[in-house]
Amino acid sequence: MPFNIPILLTWLRVALIPLVVGVFYLPTHWLPLADRNLAATLVFIIAAVTDWFDGFLARRWNQTSAFGAFLDPVADKLMVAGALLVLVQLGRVNAIIAFIIIGREITISALREWMAQIGATKSVAVSSLGKIKTAAQMTAIPMLLFHDVLLGIDTHYWGEYFLWVAGVLTVWSMFYYLRRAWPLIKEKAGTL
Repeated sequence: MPFNIPILLTWLRVALIPLVVGVFYLPTHWLPLADRNLAATLVFIIAAVTDWFDGFLARRWNQTSAFGAFLDPVADKLMVAGALLVLVQLGRVNAIIAFIIIGREITISALREWMAQIGATKSVAVSSLGKIKTAAQMTAIPMLLFHDVLLGIDTHYWGEYFLWVAGVLTVWSMFYYLRRAWPLIKEKAGTL
């Protein structure tokens, strides 16, 4: 396993996930709900920034690796799933939209794994649609974690809005990837 700054940042993102979740389990006399919301929001934003920064540094310093390419999306999916589960438990996110987003991530991860085994990873490479979906998620989740008014903006309202946008893009991008992979799936299924 290679070890460099980009991979260290990815591991940091993985380590931050329990903090986003765990802050909501602290006793109220330790940290009131508003402070928990703020702490979880800040930790999530730091984790999201490391997501952008580790990829930027890996490309800039030519430190990309197969392990980094594996770990980075796993960290992203864990971060989103952990935050969504907490938000469902807090009653801030509808369980259906959380299921759609998490289910899509599992489906596309499995599809990419299978496509890698048959040597066709390029057919399910990350698209601009997937990046827009991720941007909508990474905007929605901190707003829903914060769950208050900030500079006159109702973060919960806009967080829900962006999460539903992310949900639509999630389904759309899933069908996009499945459609691109379908010819190979049919071909390989015929040979099994």
